[in-house]
Amino acid sequence: MSDLKNTNSQTANPKTQNWFASWFDSPYYHILYKERNEEEAQLFMDTIVHYLNLPEDAKILDLACGKGRHSIYLNQMGFDVTGADLSSNSIAFAKKSENKTLNFVEHDMRKPFEQKFDAILNLFTSFGYFENDEDNLTTLKAIKESISEYGFAVIDFMNVPNVLANLVPDEVKTVDNIDFHIKRYLKDNHIYKEIDFEDNGEKYHFTEKVKALTLQDFESMMEEADIYLLDIFGDYRLKKFHKLESERLIMIFK
Repeated sequence: MSDLKNTNSQTANPKTQNWFASWFDSPYYHILYKERNEEEAQLFMDTIVHYLNLPEDAKILDLACGKGRHSIYLNQMGFDVTGADLSSNSIAFAKKSENKTLNFVEHDMRKPFEQKFDAILNLFTSFGYFENDEDNLTTLKAIKESISEYGFAVIDFMNVPNVLANLVPDEVKTVDNIDFHIKRYLKDNHIYKEIDFEDNGEKYHFTEKVKALTLQDFESMMEEADIYLLDIFGDYRLKKFHKLESERLIMIFK
C-alpha cells in the first residue's frame, strides 16, 4: 500500500537502511515507550553507581542514550556525562539540556571514542540490533577501547531464556489515542517485534529486531575481545543472576 510507512524504506540517508536508525528517530518510538518506569531506571542507576564506587568527578558515557533522560539524571548526581546515540533527532532534543558537564553527541557505538571514560553504561537492551553479527563483537571492542585504565563498563540486556518463556505473541497497546498492534516472535535467533498502527489517516509499520544473545554468547564474544567479565546480575537491584528466572542480564566488565 502506498500509504504504508516502513522502516525498511531506503532514502538518501544511509542510516535508514538499519531498522533501528529510522525507528529510534521516529516520534512514535517515544510515544509507544513513554510509560517506561523512570523510578525503576533511576533506582538502577543509583545502585550501579554505588556498586562501581565511582569517584565524584567520574566521566560517564551513556551509550545509546536516546533523548538523554538518564544522562541528565547521572549528571544531576554530580558526574561528567556524555550521552551518545545514533538518532540525530534524539540528540538534537537532548542537546537542549547540555551544560559544562553534560554533553550529547551523535555516535555509532561500533566506533570507539578518543576520550576515555571511568564508566560506560549501555542500558535497557540497547545492544544486538545490527544486521551483521560481527558488529556486536566490534561494539564490545569499541567499548573496551573507550574505558579508562581503572574504568568499568555495564551492559544491561534482556535475559533471553526468560523473555522467550514469557513472550506475548499478540498485544494491542493504546498510547495517546494510537492503537499499537504488536506481534512478537523468534526467528533466525532474533526476537522480532512487529508494530502496526494508524495515525492521522496514515498506516505505519515498524520492526524491532534484537539478537537473542545469551550469557554464553556474551562470554564467547568477551573472550574474543579480551574483555574481563567481573560480575553478573539478574535485576536492577543487582540480585544474583538465574538463567531462567532473572528478567535481566546485567554484566559488569573491563
